[in-house]
Amino acid sequence: MDASESESSPLHVVIFPWLAMGHLLPCLELAERLAARGHRVSFVSTPRNLARLPPVRPALASLVHLVALPLPRVAGLPDGAESTSDVPPDKFHLHRVAFDGLAAPFTAFLDAACAGGRRPDWVVADFVHHWVAAVAQARKVPCAMLLPCAAGVAALSGPPPESRAEEQQAVSRSMDAAPRFEAELTTEEFAAEDASGLSIMGRFFMTLKRSKLVALRSSPELEPDAFPLLTRLYGKPAVPLGLLPPPPNGARSASENSEDVAIIQWLDARPAKSVVYVALGSEAPLRAELLRELAHGLELSGTRFLWVLRNPVNGDADTILPDGFMERTAERGLVAVRWVPQVSILAHGAVGAFLTHCGWGSVVEGLQFGHPLIMLPLAGDQGPNARLMEERKVGVLVPRDEKDGSFTRDGVAGAVRAVVVEEGGRVFADNAKRLQGVVASVECNERCIDLFGQHLRSCRN
Repeated sequence: MDASESESSPLHVVIFPWLAMGHLLPCLELAERLAARGHRVSFVSTPRNLARLPPVRPALASLVHLVALPLPRVAGLPDGAESTSDVPPDKFHLHRVAFDGLAAPFTAFLDAACAGGRRPDWVVADFVHHWVAAVAQARKVPCAMLLPCAAGVAALSGPPPESRAEEQQAVSRSMDAAPRFEAELTTEEFAAEDASGLSIMGRFFMTLKRSKLVALRSSPELEPDAFPLLTRLYGKPAVPLGLLPPPPNGARSASENSEDVAIIQWLDARPAKSVVYVALGSEAPLRAELLRELAHGLELSGTRFLWVLRNPVNGDADTILPDGFMERTAERGLVAVRWVPQVSILAHGAVGAFLTHCGWGSVVEGLQFGHPLIMLPLAGDQGPNARLMEERKVGVLVPRDEKDGSFTRDGVAGAVRAVVVEEGGRVFADNAKRLQGVVASVECNERCIDLFGQHLRSCRN
């Protein structure tokens, strides 16, 4: 094959996301966008996670091959718990242990792909997949490390460390702007070693070392200075994937479930831009006492709300609400103790603001529809994401206790009112609308995918 044919022929890209829906869904969007350009994609995950995904669009199904690798059984990890949403946070480390057990079947898959035809051109590995990158490297298949986060947040870690002590310093450095409770929680989460003898940060830097480029769920239009900075820090190209927003019509999350229909009908009966959508994710649930404060805060705010209530750490979602809360707020509030079609809800004209934990996927989905944010970060990159959005003046953070991260009903009510009731909230709405023009821009996101494809071609040798 000559150089011109090599530059025009389709690529075969293997994508292996982490075991969380916040990673799986944008990776599926990436797979479909690559397939739309004629590239062949092998999308690797566990059987139950693949079954949970929406179907690949029919026109692209022949180019996106779903590869199911059964998750090994691990003591303490319930059968079928293949996603992080299936277990409480204190069992997340067991997913990493189980995931490491996929090394042999993934190796067999990649060996078969190399032997059975054209060797895959790239492996795209999530940021904790150090052994995926190692398997690819040993077979001379280049690896791109996927960071499904903001480029500016990724840059907080600084350059790759040379030792375990420097690794811990990198975690501390990334938390310079964080309140004490968040810094302590993040250090425990990212710097502590698990049964494998590795920390999350250690896995991240090992994956980075074995990768030829870094791909991020962001764009230069959203973060104009972050990509050159990250390229300098990491010593390899930092490439935007775009924001990978879900289909704006909610096609990925809509269903015919009668409860979903009832939620949409409830929204249909509310005035435009009058409802605060409240959803704090599934991976870091709040303690029951804080959920009660959140409930009191929503009541005190006086606003309409739709609250997706997950089970708390120390109780049951059906029993932790304050006495009489449902009756007192029945005219203006709806509580859903279940999964809901978030994209369809955010796309609804009755929703005017988003009270969110600030996972990057939720931030993207909120801004995709131009919603200002009331921010209550709980774990991981959520705090830096919230501060990034606060700098952009698209919302406000709920005030927190510096030591333990607790908050009060008055703090919740004040943050909600500041965004959706008070005159100053117009600034947040205007700025959110402005960022919508970037996040939801088809031209911007498609240009990023084209740029990513160009890097895959130019960097593979």
